[in-house]
Amino acid sequence: MTTAILLAGGSGSRFGSDKPKQFLEIDGCTVLEHSIRVFQQCDLIDSIVIVTRQDFVDEVRQIAASYSKVMHVRPGGRERYHSTLSALEVCTGPDDILLIHDAVRPFVSQDIIRRCIGALQEYDACGVAVPCTDTTVRVDADDCIVETLPRHTLRNMQTPQGFRQHILRKAFDLGLQDPGFQPTDDCGVVRSYLPDVPIKTVAGESSNIKITYPEDLQRFSR
Repeated sequence: MTTAILLAGGSGSRFGSDKPKQFLEIDGCTVLEHSIRVFQQCDLIDSIVIVTRQDFVDEVRQIAASYSKVMHVRPGGRERYHSTLSALEVCTGPDDILLIHDAVRPFVSQDIIRRCIGALQEYDACGVAVPCTDTTVRVDADDCIVETLPRHTLRNMQTPQGFRQHILRKAFDLGLQDPGFQPTDDCGVVRSYLPDVPIKTVAGESSNIKITYPEDLQRFSR
């Protein structure tokens, strides 16, 4: 099975809206539904799991009702990784391919999805990334530059992030035993707790943006 896990649990606090940004509309359709459609239309995706806030579960079920590949709508938790754990409760096939995607990246392309699935034929984990185009520096406590980082080695991460289920499950099992466990993304969990597992980067696209500010919606509205 190849399952797309759409994480739609964000509060959208930076967006400045009364409603989380995944439920706002672009061209008469919610951001979440745009994301569902991309994976619904991909012939390599067998099923879709959506994780959202507990108070929006019913609304998401209504949005997802017309999409045949949506098998589960799950409540998430306080942190992003709680949403991944919620999805893992229903994604139990050890060799299944899981693509974990931010629902507020509604412009992910079929090519990106196919590249991820292709990478997972050889690797157990992968992440979508684009090269850094700006000079990146490291600063000290006074915000003074102490190092200019070599740009050719740097990437900006996007989603999906892809995994064989047993690898992601094992990484989380180890991480949850760590009192200092505070992951920011799923590739980071694998890298921290299964450092011998290579994580392949696959080419992202500049259009695969994360909706963060109101102008991001305006940019793509007709």
